[in-house]
Amino acid sequence: MPTTQEILTEHCGILMTYEQLGKIMHRSPEALRITLSDNRTDWARSINAAKLKWGRRVLFRTADIAKLIDQGLND
Repeated sequence: MPTTQEILTEHCGILMTYEQLGKIMHRSPEALRITLSDNRTDWARSINAAKLKWGRRVLFRTADIAKLIDQGLND
C-alpha cells in the first residue's frame, strides 16, 4: 500500500503550489493564503514551516505536508 508521501509526490511532485495544496486541503488557494497569513494557529504554523520561496513563487514541501497529514493535524 503506497504511503501518503508517495501518493502526494506522484500527484504533485516534490514541491506543491497553493493550488495543489488547496485541492488537498479542500480550500481555495485564496482562502488558504488568508488562513496561512494568520500564523496564530498550530495548523498555520505547521503548514508555514513547510513553505519554501523560489523567487517570487511560494511552494510547499510535499514530504512535510504528507507528514502533517499522517499526524492528523487538522484545522
